[in-house]
Amino acid sequence: MARQKRDPFRKETEKPVEIPRNILYNCGMGAIINNTFTAVSLTVLVAVFVVLLPIVDRTVCKKLGLNLQHGLSVNQKANSLLKLRSLVLYGVFAIYGIAFAFIVFFSRAESDAHRVHVALYEDLLLAFETDTGFLEIVRTIFRDGFSEGISHIRLLKPEDLVQVYLNIMLFIPMGYLLPYVFPWFRRKVRIRPVVACFFISLATENLQLIFRRGLYDLDDLVSNTIGGLIGQFLFVSIAFVVTHPDWRKELRAYHRWKRHAHHRTLYPFARKISLSRTTLLATDEAAVWDFYVDKLGFRVVRRLVPLDSDDTEFLLEMGSSQVEIRCSNCDDELPQQYLTISARNLDKIRTRLHENGIETGPFRPDAYTDLRCLSFFGPDNVCITVIEQP
Repeated sequence: MARQKRDPFRKETEKPVEIPRNILYNCGMGAIINNTFTAVSLTVLVAVFVVLLPIVDRTVCKKLGLNLQHGLSVNQKANSLLKLRSLVLYGVFAIYGIAFAFIVFFSRAESDAHRVHVALYEDLLLAFETDTGFLEIVRTIFRDGFSEGISHIRLLKPEDLVQVYLNIMLFIPMGYLLPYVFPWFRRKVRIRPVVACFFISLATENLQLIFRRGLYDLDDLVSNTIGGLIGQFLFVSIAFVVTHPDWRKELRAYHRWKRHAHHRTLYPFARKISLSRTTLLATDEAAVWDFYVDKLGFRVVRRLVPLDSDDTEFLLEMGSSQVEIRCSNCDDELPQQYLTISARNLDKIRTRLHENGIETGPFRPDAYTDLRCLSFFGPDNVCITVIEQP
C-alpha cells in the first residue's frame, strides 16, 4: 500500500527549516536506492513464486498419483492427500496474508491525523517533466523512434514511480492465489479475483484511515486492482497451463468448433441456453415418490393426473434442474434409461447416498471428459450418473 504522504489540504503554519542541499540530496538518493532495491527484490520474489508454485505442485502430485483435473487418481489415499494439498495451499495463502498485513498495517507508525488523498495519480504526474506536450511526444515516437520521444521526458521523482509499482506488485500474489487456492474463484476466474482484490484494497484503505496507519489514497485502490488483474492473468497463463497439460488440445478443439458454429442457429444465444429438463418413464407412482422425493430429495413442483388416462405425471426439481417423470401405473417392462447430472464434492454425495440406503458403484473416469464420476440405479431401470464438476 502507499506510503504516508503530506496532507494536500493542510496549510503550513510553521516556517519550514532550510536543509543544506547536500544533506537533502543524500537523503533523497538513499530513499530512491532503498525503494528501487525493494522493487527489484519484490519483483524477483513474485516471479519465482508464480513460476515455481504450479511446477512444484504438478510434480509432487504426479509422483503421488494425484489427478489435478478432477479425474480419477491412481493413489488409493488420493482423498486424504488432496485434502493435505489444500491445507498446504491454505498455509501458503495465510503466509502471504500475514506478510500483507504487516506491510500495510503493523510496519507503520500511527499518524497524528486522518488523511485522505483522492487526486488520482497526482504525484505520479508531477514526477515527470516534459518540454513538449504529450501528443507531440507520441508523434515524435512514431516519426523519429521511441528513444527520441522518450528523450523529451525527464523523471523528477523516481520514488513516486517506484511507489506505484510496489502497490501493483503487492496485489499480484493476491490475484494469483485466490483462484489457485479457492475453487469458488476458479469457477468465474475472469471476474471474481479482480472484484475481490478491489474490495480487499478498499477495506485496507478504510482501515488505514480509521486507525491512522497511513492515508486513504485513491492511487492505491487503482494500483492494487491493476495488480490483482495481472495476478489473475498470470494464473490463467502460467498456473492453469502448467497444471493442465492438455490445454492446447482443448483450445484447438474449441477454436475449430467456434469457426463452424459461428453462423449456426443457436450459437448467438449459447450463453443464455441451458438444459433444464429431462424426461423419464416409470411404472409405479409409489416407487417414484419413495426414490426421487424421499431418498434423493427432489421437490415436487407439479403432479398431473389426466382425466382420460391412468397415467400420472410428475415435475420434480432440484436447484435449476428439472426431471419430468411419466408414470404409467402398470407392469410394463421399460428399456434402460439414463440420467446424468453434475455436482461438486462427490465423496460427500456418495456418503449421503449410502446413508439413505442407495448403493453406488466405485468411482470411475467419465468416458468423455475423464472427470471422476459414480453411478447408481433407481426404479424402472434408470441408471443415474453423477459427474464431479470442476
